[in-house]
Amino acid sequence: MVEVSMTDAPLARGQGIALWRQIAATIEGEISRGGKAGGERLSTEAVLTKRFGVNRHTVRRALEDLEARGLIRVEQGRGAFVAEDVVDYRLGARTRFSELVRGQNREPAGRILRISEIQAETQLAEALGIRRGRLVLRVDRLGLADGRPVVLGAHYLPLPRCAAAPEALERSGSITAALEACGIPDYRRRASRITARLPTPEEAELLQQSRSRPVLVAESLNVDPAGQPVDWTQSVYAAGRVQLVVEP
Repeated sequence: MVEVSMTDAPLARGQGIALWRQIAATIEGEISRGGKAGGERLSTEAVLTKRFGVNRHTVRRALEDLEARGLIRVEQGRGAFVAEDVVDYRLGARTRFSELVRGQNREPAGRILRISEIQAETQLAEALGIRRGRLVLRVDRLGLADGRPVVLGAHYLPLPRCAAAPEALERSGSITAALEACGIPDYRRRASRITARLPTPEEAELLQQSRSRPVLVAESLNVDPAGQPVDWTQSVYAAGRVQLVVEP
């Protein structure tokens, strides 16, 4: 944690350089010199206010600048942390979350948030090749790397073909294992569409990021070896922790 230091150089007041910029530069210097490790929590706004002799608005402006430049991440209700190295998330024909995360020497984990049956709207029905109004299984899952949330996925699986998925998900939390339990041992990604937007309040809370920081959104269709759609997914990635790499 950044502590109050009696050796800090005083801020240059009245010399044309905004105080918040000087504070941001000081914290950035501490990070770049290796004094703060990735994932380490910074001092609270109150401590930084006392340290630099400014008001909270000035400190908050400095932290917003650091977050916008990807040097720190701000989690609602938890504070500011030094940004970790990003995960290269490769969108290829056979994208598997656990394999990708382990391949970068990180520990993957998945948490099932909810499972429900819904009626397919027009876009979903067209993607899965079913009639509008047919029941499909919706699985909301949070993917983590080294305990940090990196992707929030809403998976839509056709019914009754994937009726066995909920029981398998309760055991493993893995979409791949759930599809295998439904007689789908392999699948590939047919197409992906990537956009960016600001997160909803729920997405920001689950991904532990600021609502002012954009997220990456990928809509993907997975098909079985026969070309039949088995999973249409809307994935929301924490842009500060994930870099999407599109492979042919």
